[in-house]
Amino acid sequence: MKSVSTYEAKAHLSRLIAEVQRTGKPLTICRNNRPVVDIVPHQESHDPLDQAPQLKGARFLGDPCAPASVEDWPESAR
Repeated sequence: MKSVSTYEAKAHLSRLIAEVQRTGKPLTICRNNRPVVDIVPHQESHDPLDQAPQLKGARFLGDPCAPASVEDWPESAR
């Protein structure tokens, strides 16, 4: 695995990202000769748990922390 310093990564980030994208090989960024972070090529997930379920009849209710308006309550609960 190729590694570069944080200084080199900052100076050449676009080029390094393009290299990882082109080769598919990860790159490690080091600070004081110690690995800090890895840059890896993105991979699409095919895990069904990563996909939001499509519920029939479901609707987006908005921000769950926002105060509800009267119209959001069923008639019997008003």
